This record gives sequence, C-alpha cells and structure tokens, in this order.
Amino acid sequence: MKQLIIVAFFLLSLSAFAQKPCEYSVNVSDSIGDYKSTKTYMICEKNFAGNSDFIFFSLELTDGLPTLNVQLIQKSKGFLKANCFDKNSKLFLQLNNGKIITLVHIDAENCGTMIRDDKNFDNRLTIGNFMFMKGSLEELKSSPMSLMRIKYLTETEDYVIKKTFRSELDNQVYEPETYFMDNLRCIM
Repeated sequence: MKQLIIVAFFLLSLSAFAQKPCEYSVNVSDSIGDYKSTKTYMICEKNFAGNSDFIFFSLELTDGLPTLNVQLIQKSKGFLKANCFDKNSKLFLQLNNGKIITLVHIDAENCGTMIRDDKNFDNRLTIGNFMFMKGSLEELKSSPMSLMRIKYLTETEDYVIKKTFRSELDNQVYEPETYFMDNLRCIM
C-alpha cells in the first residue's frame, strides 16, 4: 500500500510540474535559414474611458538570434497619440528577484499603422523588435517579471505586470508574470 501511495504521489508531482507545449505561429527551416516565432501572447490590457491598450509578446529565433516581438494595439473613438519606436527605444523588465533586464530596439523608426474598424474606432498597431542583451536570457528564465517600462521616441511608459488576468478582449486567462519562464525554452 505504501508503494502505491508513493507512486501515485510521484505521478501527481510530475503532472503538476509538466511544461506547456510550445505553440508556434511560424517554424521554418530552409536553404535561406531557420526562423521560429511563438504565437502572440497578451501581456497587458488597459481599458479606461472608452480607450483600450493591448500589449502582445512573441519570441522569435532567426538563424540563432533570439528577439522579442512587441505589438502595441491602441483603440479609441477619440484622439490616439502615437507611441513611436526608434533606434534609441528600449524595453526594461523588472524581475521579482530585483534585477532589471534591458532589451534594445533593433528596427528603424515605427509609429504604427492606423486602421478604422466597422464600429468607427480608430486602431493603431505599432510593432517593435527588441534584442536581448548578453546574460539576460538566463535571468528571464529564472524569475517572474513584475514591471515593464517602454522608452518610446518621445516618452516613457510603465506597465504593471500581473500574475494573472482575464482579458476583456477574448475572455481568456493570461499569466504574463511568468511569460519568459514558460516560453524562452521554445526558441532555445
């Protein structure tokens, strides 16, 4: 009987710590090179006074170089200010262990694309790719994040990273605090 209890406990422990499978939007290897991109994942959602902001991450690996793709979606019936990325833009992640990780923007200036939807909302989609600094991947694998700061072309904005939240956009539950801990293995 003791052995049965020990085996059952062991199996339950394994299932509790099992990793989620990696989900890719692109996974290609050809004569030009290798490219992987994880599915986009919501990191932050703000809804206030008819304005909505959403931030999505996806991890990419291009010929051995890992990068972070950041998508900002702003939605409003009023004026939408442009948060532009440029060569000096940075993304700072404060981890629960107290360390701050810096990612550097690698693309040219981008102020986003405006799209008007069928409900007369203006939507701005801004995309930026950020490069990890040496040694930062190991830190991100081992500690949850608590705060994100994005340095845009003209301003800096802070975002509190929640442990978990249910999105008003798609009614799904997200766990952004452990995004890197759960997903970096998918591109390494």
